Amino acid sequence: MNAAGEGVAAVGQMYIRAAVQRVGRFVFRFRDYLAPAGLAIILALTVPEHPFGSEAVNRWVDALGLLVAATGQALRVLVIGYAYIVRGGAGKQLAAPKLVCEGFYAHSRNPMYVGNFLLLSGLAIIYNSRWVYIFGLPAFVGGLLAIIKAEEAFLANKFGRDYEEYCERVNRFLPRLRGLRATMASMTFDWKRVLRKEYGTTFAWVSAAVFLLIWERLVHFGYSGRRNEINRLLLAYLPVVIAYGVVRWLKKSRRLDS
Repeated sequence: MNAAGEGVAAVGQMYIRAAVQRVGRFVFRFRDYLAPAGLAIILALTVPEHPFGSEAVNRWVDALGLLVAATGQALRVLVIGYAYIVRGGAGKQLAAPKLVCEGFYAHSRNPMYVGNFLLLSGLAIIYNSRWVYIFGLPAFVGGLLAIIKAEEAFLANKFGRDYEEYCERVNRFLPRLRGLRATMASMTFDWKRVLRKEYGTTFAWVSAAVFLLIWERLVHFGYSGRRNEINRLLLAYLPVVIAYGVVRWLKKSRRLDS
């Protein structure tokens, strides 16, 4: 490629990066609304499917989905408990008071987003629609990557060489397990911070999981066909609602300050 062609390619890449970062900032700002909107679109346009037409296999798939989502939740709890990172400021704009490199962030640059991916993947497995796998999950991953690109540009601009050195020694996603036990042993786990920061996310995904489990039974069998199962799910959901209310009260009354 000649110099002129290389220049055009460089300009094109620059515009693509800028566009991706704009998308990332948009998704970051409106992420609390985009997830419910996406769920509504999925429910309106698709139906849950039984693998191989088997309800028995579907129960195992549901269990797998819950396990994947719970793994994502566990990762988020560990990250928040050992080192919390702030990347949301006034007006839900990207912000970073300092460059956090400790806790799980010493082993992965985006552990919370890995947790988010596992949460949404678990819910997708529970719902189990081919169209969600083909369109829904890729759209979510695309939005996630756009946010990460926007954050990386923001952090590089703010912290310069410190951030470049951090990127050189820490993976973007896949956690480096070497030294992880020593990292956790050197820090104090803050349960109050976990409850204060994570109760809303936990309530949201558990509520979505229960709703999807009930929904797939209603779609395939109707309420009368699976009345007992649906009622058991609703009964199991009641303590979740109570726990949410209690933790919210503790937070608002500042009993969870740490």
